[in-house]
Amino acid sequence: MGIKTGLPRWELYLYSTVLYLAMLWTASWIYDVSSSNVNRKSFKSSVTPGWHYFSRRMDTADFEWVMWFSTFREHIIFALSGHVIFAKICSMLAPEYKALMYMFYGMMAVLVSMGWTYITLILSHCVLLYTISLVKLRWLCFLAGLTTLSTFKMEPFVSWQASFVMVDFELRSVLFYGGCGFTIVRSMSFALENCQKKDANYSILELLKYNFYLPFFYFGPIMTFDKFHAQANRVVLTRKEGEIWNISLQGLLHLGAIITADILFHFLYILTIPTDMKLLKHASDWALVGVAYCNLVYDWVKSAVMFGVVNTVARLDHLDPPQPPKCITMLYVFSETHFDRGINDWLCKYVYDYLGRRHDNVLNEAIATMCTFGVTILWLGPCQGVFLWAFFNCLGLNFELWTAKLLSMEPFTSLEMAMSPAMSRRIRALFNSFNFWTIVLYNIIALNSPGFTSLVAKRLLLKGFPVTTLTVLAVTYCLVQLIKERERRQALIDDPDRTPPPAPVTASTTQATPTIAPPTASVQPIVDPSKEKAE
Repeated sequence: MGIKTGLPRWELYLYSTVLYLAMLWTASWIYDVSSSNVNRKSFKSSVTPGWHYFSRRMDTADFEWVMWFSTFREHIIFALSGHVIFAKICSMLAPEYKALMYMFYGMMAVLVSMGWTYITLILSHCVLLYTISLVKLRWLCFLAGLTTLSTFKMEPFVSWQASFVMVDFELRSVLFYGGCGFTIVRSMSFALENCQKKDANYSILELLKYNFYLPFFYFGPIMTFDKFHAQANRVVLTRKEGEIWNISLQGLLHLGAIITADILFHFLYILTIPTDMKLLKHASDWALVGVAYCNLVYDWVKSAVMFGVVNTVARLDHLDPPQPPKCITMLYVFSETHFDRGINDWLCKYVYDYLGRRHDNVLNEAIATMCTFGVTILWLGPCQGVFLWAFFNCLGLNFELWTAKLLSMEPFTSLEMAMSPAMSRRIRALFNSFNFWTIVLYNIIALNSPGFTSLVAKRLLLKGFPVTTLTVLAVTYCLVQLIKERERRQALIDDPDRTPPPAPVTASTTQATPTIAPPTASVQPIVDPSKEKAE
């Protein structure tokens, strides 16, 4: 199927109409469940007074979101605004020392927020991994880094290190784990890059500049050391035409996302409903499916806003940070279900690509994905939900590769060659629709609970069969076709003169890659992955 293959306009209009009507229908069911059960006993702890003038209560089940955008909103704005002003002054007066000034401001901010003992703990981890990096052994750096990271996941090491934080406030634990976890990952990146530098060593000052860059310190995203070092130490600072306008526009979009999420929290209690299993058992199929899907969309919005805000600040500092995660609505292959592109790039560079090599061998690919998910489990914290999430996503990831290998053989290639390009696209979209809900079910295991996931799966596949199953599949098919059309148009904008490939692309058009882990290279690499997928 060539890159320029499209569908009739009336068909796309039909898909759009079906999709939007289904979304409104689902939202009405969720709204009905939210409004009719607002006084339930299980809702009282998380559904609190909100907009009195609309007589609406607010879903506050995610305490991090509430703390960030209510209690600590002014503190975050003050700290980041101070960084922007401080960085601008340094860039104007002494651009060659700006990375050093970023480090100084970041250390002062961490000192004020968490105390000097916390700074001491962070510095000790940096010094430890820096010392080990001088040995120039990758496996030793990995062993030391993962061992250090595991000390924040097991007792009594967690309690002992947590005692270094002398201050006490609501987000204390979040800042503690965020700062320590990202410090270890950044220090591992530094150590592994130092191993590649055969003729000399980076100084420990470079590690401190890298680690204490305030916008990334507590919540990421992760930039690998080689990229940060090259960008932060540039002396000649220039901007592309219209870049400031784009940065301002991104900031307004993030503000709009925050306001939209706040509005939805007052009308759709998508975070509280999954905690009441008795209510879920009596909810309609549409409400249950909608809540499951909305939970993943909310997780994307949360990540996009959090990373988007700090990325906006980083772009003002002339850095090119990792992009926000791709929306779950736009995903129908496991290869792109990473919710953190920074961790994705880190795992790709140091684990997945290093072990998978060219990604054309099934055995190497299986080893690479299992090791990648092993590191991810340690990063997220070992527990039943994370183990199940990792197992199913790793299975789905490799299954895509196996399917791609199978469908690249005869007689499947001949069958596809005999089809029209439009029909080939429709058949692919049908299989992608199954894949879409597989991704949804696998990922709500970690976001909610295995019990909620099991209930949604049973309702979709067993109790709701065939009406609910086929209806949801039909709506998802419309969604996948619209995604494919958007990708097709974007690929043609990027390269309008590209000709169709000589042979049909396999059913899984991009190679499988770990969730939160890197997108893989395909068997026959193409420069732009988005174009490859659009084919």
